[in-house]
Amino acid sequence: MKSLPYLALLSIALANATAQAQQPRPLYDGAIPNAIAAPDEESLRERDPRDPYDFIQNISKPQMYPYLLPGASSPRAAIIILPGGSYRGVSIVKEGFEVAKQLNQYGIVAFVVKYRTPSDKHMRDKTIAPLQDIQQAVRLVRQRAKEWNVDPRRVGVMGFSAGGHLASTAGTHFAKPVLDGATAEQVRPDFLMLGYPVISFDDSITHALSRETLIGKTPTHDQIEHYSNEKQVTPQTPPTFIVHAADDKGVVVANSLRFFEALQKQGVSSELIVFPNGGHGFGLNNSTTPDRWIERCRDWLLSRGYLIADEMTK
Repeated sequence: MKSLPYLALLSIALANATAQAQQPRPLYDGAIPNAIAAPDEESLRERDPRDPYDFIQNISKPQMYPYLLPGASSPRAAIIILPGGSYRGVSIVKEGFEVAKQLNQYGIVAFVVKYRTPSDKHMRDKTIAPLQDIQQAVRLVRQRAKEWNVDPRRVGVMGFSAGGHLASTAGTHFAKPVLDGATAEQVRPDFLMLGYPVISFDDSITHALSRETLIGKTPTHDQIEHYSNEKQVTPQTPPTFIVHAADDKGVVVANSLRFFEALQKQGVSSELIVFPNGGHGFGLNNSTTPDRWIERCRDWLLSRGYLIADEMTK
């Protein structure tokens, strides 16, 4: 069991951030697939002065935070958000709640997913647990599209850093779902948006901690190839928007460049923005430039027909 201090701290830390969201709901109505019964070890990481945002780690019970538009007159596009955290946790506010609120301002329904972090204690196969969670999220949003006023033909996935790896995995590994009973049509995102994403598990450019957390310290060649998503792109990969900073020392920009090149080779519509500066983990706002990438992303959604001008609230 979690201690009372942890529960109180987590509740206080998230109360203001989730004020505009519905209460979080379990991602699964029944049993969590691929789960092992074990004590819940979820915790809020101690604040780092260099990164004051809340970071939830050791997640074994996935949840989804809906940011709905109850007053909308017509079904809207929806974006499922996967915060980053090296697969060890999620930066739930900076790369989750803040982004969802901005998407609401554009007339888009948003869902922030607190997905499972790979753990041999809690999962029979830790390598597929996060992918099961995003596939469940996409399927669930489509299943409840009418209730949530969502257009099931406009359901996208946005991910940051390791969350970007998970988002790109959702967009390249949907043909054979890892979620029991799901079909490719149910779990394929209609579009992707990736912020400074981990893409490749190739030694030369990978983010080592993300790779190790997901597939272990001594992965096989086949595992590395399987989760190097630039090698899994097909003509059916969803249209993709990517943003990265050239000076990113955490996840080198070659990740995004390789994915963009692979998309282009397969004829997949894609847009890539590379800022000269900004480093890693800038979230919504790259402080080195007045150019707001989320506005460029909005324009891309408009140009692709995933966002309709008449639906926009601001």
